[in-house]
Parts: sequence; C-alpha cells; structure tokens
Amino acid sequence: MLYALATKLSRHQKRVIFALIDVIGVPVAMFFALLLMSPIGSATTHFAESIPLMIAMSLVATGVSFQLGLNAIKLNAYEIRGVTRTAVFAVVTGLTGAALNIFLDPQLLPGVFTIFSLIFLVTAVAWRIALRHVTTWIYRNNRSRMRVLVYGAGQTGQQLIAALRTDDAIVPVAFVDDNPTLQSTTILGLRVYAPSSIKELIADKKIDRVVLAMPSLGQPRQARIAHGLRELGCQVHALPSFADLVSSSDLAGRTAAVDLDDLLGRGRLESELPSVSHAYSGRNILITGAGGSIGSELCRQLIACRPNRLVILDHSELNLYNIDKELRDIANGIKIVPVLGSVNDKDMVRQTLSDNTIDVVLHAAAYKHVPMVQLNPIVGLNNNVFGTKTVADAAREAGVERFILVSSDKAVRPTNVMGASKRLAELVVQDLSTRSKNTRFSMVRFGNVLGSSGSVIPLFKEQIARGGPVTLTHGEVTRYFMTISEAARLVLLAGSFARGGDVFVLDMGDPVPIKKLARQMIEGAGFSVKDSSNPSGDIEIKVTGLRPGEKLHEELLISSDMLTTPHNKILRAQEHYLSELEIANALKDLRRAVEQRDEDGAMQVIGRWVESSEDETSVQMA
Repeated sequence: MLYALATKLSRHQKRVIFALIDVIGVPVAMFFALLLMSPIGSATTHFAESIPLMIAMSLVATGVSFQLGLNAIKLNAYEIRGVTRTAVFAVVTGLTGAALNIFLDPQLLPGVFTIFSLIFLVTAVAWRIALRHVTTWIYRNNRSRMRVLVYGAGQTGQQLIAALRTDDAIVPVAFVDDNPTLQSTTILGLRVYAPSSIKELIADKKIDRVVLAMPSLGQPRQARIAHGLRELGCQVHALPSFADLVSSSDLAGRTAAVDLDDLLGRGRLESELPSVSHAYSGRNILITGAGGSIGSELCRQLIACRPNRLVILDHSELNLYNIDKELRDIANGIKIVPVLGSVNDKDMVRQTLSDNTIDVVLHAAAYKHVPMVQLNPIVGLNNNVFGTKTVADAAREAGVERFILVSSDKAVRPTNVMGASKRLAELVVQDLSTRSKNTRFSMVRFGNVLGSSGSVIPLFKEQIARGGPVTLTHGEVTRYFMTISEAARLVLLAGSFARGGDVFVLDMGDPVPIKKLARQMIEGAGFSVKDSSNPSGDIEIKVTGLRPGEKLHEELLISSDMLTTPHNKILRAQEHYLSELEIANALKDLRRAVEQRDEDGAMQVIGRWVESSEDETSVQMA
C-alpha cells in the first residue's frame, strides 16, 4: 500500500505535500519556542494570542519555500545544499515573525523568534531526512536488488559506495581489502573483511557480484583475482578509477557494454559445467597455441586442476612470454615448461612429448581469422591441417593417453578456407582414432568466443569509440556465442568424456543476430542508432556485404544424429569420416599443392574431400 502510494503520487502533488508539512512546522516550532521561554500555562495563552502572527508567518514560509525551490528538492538528493536552503528558509521565516511582532499587543519576547528559527530548522531538516529513509526503505523492499561486494576499500571503492547509496537496484554489502590495517574497520557504514573471508561472505550474505575497485593494480594481478572469484560462482567486474573514467579518451569504448546473458541468448554455463580436476590432476599436459585466447584460458583453468607439469607451446614469442609469466605467479609448485616453436616442426614436437612424458595433449594452435586465412590459403592449410597431423601423429607414437582438438563451428559444411582447414583437421583426427590403440582422440566444436582476438565485440567497441559507423557484413547474419571460460571448460570436459573419435558440441541456445548485438552495444555506450526511423541518431549501422566465404548462419552439426554425455548441456555428434585410404589420398594431394604453393590445386582438394554447404556458396578464394 505504501509503495503504491509513493509511486502513484505526481511530482506536483509531492511538492504540495512538502509545502504543507513546512506550514504545519510553523505553529509546532512556535509552540515549543514559547514553551521554552515561559511556563506551560502562559505558553498556551501566548500561543493562542499568536495565531494571527503564525498564519502570516505560514504564508510567508510558503512563499519563501517556493522561491528557494525547497519543496522541489528530491529527497534522495537532499544533502548539504538542501540543508543550507532550509537554514535560509528558517531564518527568513523567523525574521518575518520578529518584524510582525511589533504590531502585537502584548508583544512576544525577541528571544522567542531566535529559538523558533532554530527549532524550525531542526524540524524541517529532520522530517526530510526521516522521510527520505522511509521512502528509500519502501522502494528497496518492493524490488529485487543486486547484492555487491566491493574488493578494495580505497578511494575508488569509497567513491563507488557513495554512488551506490541512492541506487534502488544495487545494495553494497561489504568491503574486502588486502590491507591489514583496514580489515575489521568500518568505512562508510560497511565492514571491511580480509580476502580469506570471501568464500564465506558470498555464501552467508548471498553476494551476486564482486566489483574490483583497485585500478592501481596491474591487469595480470586483477585477472588472477577475478579468475579466483569466478571459481566461487560469482560475477566479477573490474572498475577503473573515476578520474580515469572521466579523463579517458576511450570512455565510449569502455562503456560500450551489453548484458552477457542477452548477448548469448541464454544463461551462462560456467556454474553448470562440472569440475574436471580428477581428469588432469597429477598429469603432464601439453597445450599448443598456449598464448592464444583459448589456449591461455585453458592454462589458467588447468592450474586449478593441479597437474604435475604444464608444457606450453606457441610460435609467438610475445604471447608465450606473457602466458609463461602469468602462470608462474599462480603455479604454486606446478612445473611450467615454455616451448617456443611451430606445430609443423616434427622433431621439436616429438622431442617435447618425449622429454616431458606427456599424458594429455590439448591442441589449440591454429590460424583462425577467416579473412586472413582466405587471403593466405596455403599458409592456413599448412598450419591447420598438417600442424594438427604432426602433433596428432607424434602423440600417437609417444603413447599419449588423450588428444583433444579444438575445432570450430566453421568446420561444418564450410564456405571458406579456414573452415575447410578445420574440417580437414577433424578428419585427420577421426582417422587416427580408428587406428589408435593407446591414444583416445576427440574433438570439441564451438561457436564464436567472446573477447577472443578478432571477435566482433572489440571491433564494435573500437568503431563506437571512433563515432561509427558500426559495420555489418549482412543485416541478417547470425552467430553462436560463448564465453572464453565456457569454451575452455568444454575442451577440458571433452577430454574427460572422450572414448575415441568423438565430436563434442555445447548446447549454445539460439544463434544471436549480429545486428541486434550492434544495436545493444551502441545503446549500451549511451548513443542512439542512426537509421531511417531516427535520422538524427548518433551512430549508423552500415552493411558492407558478405566477405568471400562468409556464411549468413553458422552450424554446429553436420548430421542430426546426437548422443548424450554425462552432462545434459554437452552432446556427442555422430558424423561420417573418410577411410584411411581416402584421407591418405587427400593429404597427399594437399601436401603437393602446399609444397608447390598451388592455390587452385588446394581448392580442388577441398572441393573433392570436404562437404560444403548446400545453401551457401562453396569454398571460394578471395
């Protein structure tokens, strides 16, 4: 009832009510002023005699209130400036009473008006503050609010709490800080806890989100903290300093945010995907492409599984250096072995497997950017197909227990060279699985990974920061999306579920229209979309046309035959594959084309052995 009343009153009605409360405050303050200046009996007499004076003071008070805009100040914005206006309001009303007092017979003592002004000021401020707390309580208890834990009780954290104090959708619950001198103290009404208490805080206080308010910490340190917090099942956001946020020229780019659940078209599955520690604990593991988006996240998640040794291989010196440095900070005794080199180097791959007695290979190394591979088909095919064969053959020869290939939805009936190269890599692995006695080969296939290099989100952010336009290749294009964390966990689960020759896919919900994503990001950055219905909008969405080999709609399955796995969100596909003779002929012809840099010959091999989409164009050259 109170909530309905508070929400149904118009702004004008609220102003009238505030003015009436102030008018009522005039006789109340006058009565107590008279009571303090004289005995009860005479105070009542003087009060009755002063009714005309109080009527006049009330009229003046009403005019002064409207003139100062005191009744128009919102309760949740009533702070120092509001108190100052209230003081002026009380003094003017008191002076008016003192001036009119000279016409009374008998006159009131001058001190009455001084005391009146003080009491009137206190009551006018007090009822506003009290009503502010009451209305805030009414609003907050009639809606679900996000409960937030702030990691960092410094300046940025305190500014965040101050900003959230009047928010109806978010409630700050507590601080966490590494500084021992702040722990167990209370700042801005919130208790400061040690980081070791986070797990209990999340459970006991039902925390929905943790905000990292420590902009002075380096990005790797924040990433490690965020990773640990996500393991506890909480959403984690990092907050820049407010000064940086305002002064940064990249403000639009950093605020171009969308809700991940909206973007994915489903709820995220990190919390639903089971732990896989048992499958990797105490093992020696090789990750190829360890410096890439998927490879680096695989490394982070594997560290939590406590393997015996983690061998990280990448051909990029910078990427390998960065992931090696990050892993050593969180390894806690796990041996990290960085290997700089290409997956096409047979001798190096064999020696790496042998020297480190590898039990599990996670093959994430690949050239994945569709336009780049389309323009450089020979290099893309050599790396993705023959690099996979080199590592898979070496794993089989070394007696590796499990080999997992990281594949892509673009491998399903491909219309571009990158997708065809990934499908050929799948066929290589499927063939080896039929002839391997000791090594279990499997593949995991998923859609676009949010935040990975070359993904659409960073591109759109950059275009929005420049003021647009945001470019789409086609107005109807759709894609499946998943988070890096989901992708990495799926790869690890595939290894634990593998029986040999499996193709695992994640139930990713419905594909997301890219045009919808572009609109969400523009509006999330605080801009409006410029189109025919809104010609005065800020940023235009421009359609540039499909690139060579690009599909309108991606697929995850070649055939509709599916088998279940121990987890209901992960499915095992049943798909045809080439015979040993067929794959040998395909690889022989492809190797000849690669060695001779014969792009036409390579396309003929793809056209003969890779099933392409029936409703799209076949695999084509740039």
